[in-house]
Amino acid sequence: GSKVTYPAMGVEGATRLALVGLGGDPDHDAYRRAGGQAGTLARAKKATAVSLDFGPLDAMQTAAVVEGFIAGNYRYDGFKPEADRLPRAEVVSLVGSVDDSAVKVAQALAAGQSLARDLVNGPPADIYPETLAAAAEALASDRITVDIWDEPRIRAAGMGGIIAVGQGSVRPPRLIHLHYKPAGTPTATLGLVGKGVTFDSGGLSLKPSASMQTMRCDMGGGGTVLGVFRALRDLEPDAEVHGFVGAVENMNGGGSYKLGDILRMYNGKTVEVHNTDAEGRLVLADCLHLACEQGVEELVDIATLTGAAVVALGPHYTGLFSNEDGLVKDLLNAAETAGEGLWRMPLPDFYKDMLKAEWGGIKNVGGRAAGATTAALFLSEFVDGPKWAHLDIAGPAFLDKPTRHYVAGATGAMVPTLTRWVLSR
Repeated sequence: GSKVTYPAMGVEGATRLALVGLGGDPDHDAYRRAGGQAGTLARAKKATAVSLDFGPLDAMQTAAVVEGFIAGNYRYDGFKPEADRLPRAEVVSLVGSVDDSAVKVAQALAAGQSLARDLVNGPPADIYPETLAAAAEALASDRITVDIWDEPRIRAAGMGGIIAVGQGSVRPPRLIHLHYKPAGTPTATLGLVGKGVTFDSGGLSLKPSASMQTMRCDMGGGGTVLGVFRALRDLEPDAEVHGFVGAVENMNGGGSYKLGDILRMYNGKTVEVHNTDAEGRLVLADCLHLACEQGVEELVDIATLTGAAVVALGPHYTGLFSNEDGLVKDLLNAAETAGEGLWRMPLPDFYKDMLKAEWGGIKNVGGRAAGATTAALFLSEFVDGPKWAHLDIAGPAFLDKPTRHYVAGATGAMVPTLTRWVLSR
């Protein structure tokens, strides 16, 4: 992770020489960090052409270097004055023996991660339900279809969670359904569901100003789903994948949903509202049931869902909630290969008592204790059929300060992990 730069010292065709540290006994994640530092240095030095010499690289090392470099080279500076923008590397050469197929996979993963970062970093005046849906439509291809539900269609279907959360905004909600279908017989049918709250004021349970400042990041799960499909478009895996994003703004208006409201959800269950700032689970709930209707065998939802997950795990780890040991193992393996922190958290049924409601079937919060677990248990009420896992990315999705080779802001958390999970199936 250490780095230093020198004049080129006679290296032909170069203006600057950079050294990055791999450590004493490097694993593939050390190669990723070193590649990331190289990308960060290249951007800082305004280098548009870079040659990387890490010696002979196997497939995992090759992918790690390429993914790390692109992630480290990333900046979101389109709104900066022209003089303050730093150019990205346009040409990157890998010197020596590398795995060409791994380069292709890494480029696709990095493109998906960069798309997710752009969407999450985008100002909420630019990224709202309609424009997020337009970004999804741009991913359509021979293998990917995109179906956008407007507000009347969502309402007619009885999706009380999405409608309630979105009704305080002048910008109506959208439900995004992406469907990737391989050329041959699918090896598996998988589902991804992402939280797409493009801005979260907290609703009537209003957030403090400081807590609201970065709430454009609350569609990080939706950004991840779109990023995965961006990668799938290039990689064309053998598994069939459905992706769903409930896109809403949680705003304050005369039509805002209220504390004490009882919502009838898409699966027919009723939810008593105890906190309008626990809105993401309401949106996810309707999407999860719709995903189950597609006959998916395994289903993963991704969301910046709870502050409790941040308190428990910090900015480096995503919380993994599932009682399906096989699915958990596959996701942990994918995360290890991707170099992303993923940690299994408890999901005991007896905590469901914390969600008992007086007037509705369940309430949308379970109290302060075990907040991330009770949020996951709430979601479990809307899953029927497939093996299911919930990923809480509230910690790693958006960084307050530069960390490792990531600049402050969106990280595209779990795009590499979930793409690899799909490829493995």
